[in-house]
Amino acid sequence: MTGGEEILKILAGSLRGILKQAPFSFGGLQELKLRAGKPLLCQYEGAEYGFWEDGRPVAMGRREPGEGYGNMDAGTRRIRKVSEQEVRETLEYAGSYSLYAYEEELRQGFLTVRGGHRIGLAGKAVLSGGNIRTLKHISFLNIRLAHQIKGCAEALLPYLYEGERVCNTLILSPPGYGKTTLLRDAIRLISDGTTRHAGVTVGVSDERSELAACYEGIPQNDVGARTDVLDACPKAQGLFMLIRSMSPQVVAADEIGNEEDIEALRKASCCGCSILATAHGASLEELFQKPSLNTLFEEGLFERYILLGSQGRGRKNVGQVLGIFGRDGKTLPGP
Repeated sequence: MTGGEEILKILAGSLRGILKQAPFSFGGLQELKLRAGKPLLCQYEGAEYGFWEDGRPVAMGRREPGEGYGNMDAGTRRIRKVSEQEVRETLEYAGSYSLYAYEEELRQGFLTVRGGHRIGLAGKAVLSGGNIRTLKHISFLNIRLAHQIKGCAEALLPYLYEGERVCNTLILSPPGYGKTTLLRDAIRLISDGTTRHAGVTVGVSDERSELAACYEGIPQNDVGARTDVLDACPKAQGLFMLIRSMSPQVVAADEIGNEEDIEALRKASCCGCSILATAHGASLEELFQKPSLNTLFEEGLFERYILLGSQGRGRKNVGQVLGIFGRDGKTLPGP
């Protein structure tokens, strides 16, 4: 694999060797799945790959009758599995041998490492008072690689402004179709400013550490020179704190949906802030079926709805715009 040194450094040595020799480029690698006792899997340019025992990648097709997982067997060759030790070693590297220092992240089920890459965790939940206190016996790792695509929101800028004011905008897509990537770039452009619009202060409530991908408080993604980030904080609380302390002209949050999020957006709008947000949805009709979000539509809070989709899930399809709609849900004419 060419590139991706940050990811290679946190992998167990034996897994690092496999990825190093793989004929992949870092830019196309999307996820690595490490499950103790199960095949080492990755998502590369929208397709799933495993690895033979000799380290060569193999496309994981549909399971044939009598076979195991995908192309599990082919003569004497077998798919490379991940050991418990390799999961533990990778986790130790990711946590710098001090997982106790990442207790809050463990409680939320993920770690963010240098480069903005995020490691999802699963294992045995330790409860306290009915709430998750931490995780132990972690046997499942999902490494999501951070890929910032600068410029992917440039074509949308004419729709995001009315004069010098940023319109309240909601980006919709099913999971994995680029709404977070598009939101991140819109934040960067609005913060830095363009030849047509001056840059403004943006406050980002980054609950899942995916927009700015902060590592030890420093954004690993470029979210603009005038952007302030509240990392790993519940969205609603983060928005209130940013408005009180950082005086943003625009606030942004990823994947809104519950009533607390909705109320926070209403209050942000009442404070004079423009709003940039995303939500899951494959169409406006699907949005209307969600009571909380339908209420915002009826209230006319959002002035722009941007619908994303694609005919595939590779990186070349990220941010494909299927429609741009106004406050009333009608398609907007070109700028």
